[in-house]
Amino acid sequence: MKASTRALTSTLLLTASLALLAGRTGAQGLPALPQGAGLEVVQSRCLSCHGDDLIQGQRLTTTGWTREVEKMVRWGARVTDAEKAPLVAYLAAHFGVRPSAAPVTASGATVASASSATAAAGEAVFTRSCLSCHGRDLTEGQRLTTTGWTREVEKMMRWGAKVDEADKAALVAWLAATYPVR
Repeated sequence: MKASTRALTSTLLLTASLALLAGRTGAQGLPALPQGAGLEVVQSRCLSCHGDDLIQGQRLTTTGWTREVEKMVRWGARVTDAEKAPLVAYLAAHFGVRPSAAPVTASGATVASASSATAAAGEAVFTRSCLSCHGRDLTEGQRLTTTGWTREVEKMMRWGAKVDEADKAALVAWLAATYPVR
């Protein structure tokens, strides 16, 4: 066999092996998406634009997932009407809202929540600026770190959310205290 043919064959085998291994775990080392009716729709319609870590990080009710799918369709996702019900059912079954637990540190101590003044200010910004576009269940399903909430709020601000810099800190503090990582 020629050296160039061997090199091409080796490259193809390596690529195929990596593709098989990638199917066993998701992005960022998360487990692969669970098997079930609707998985093929997720793979063909959702994973063409999103990583599975985004899907696995969401925790929404059936209503929340329905809204999310409808939003993606409005934004150009090619999901047929026949695919919507199994897609939402799959997402809600595998990535539904989990029971809430009190946030704790690595040592087991309870995490302090935002001060009452900051919490009130943050909740007011949330009610005024976030709930005008999103249902509460969308936010309840997020469960992010303070850094994650900061990125999310900044993204929404870039997309037109009416949150100024002065309100951002209170909103992020309230979100991180109210919807912490589980």
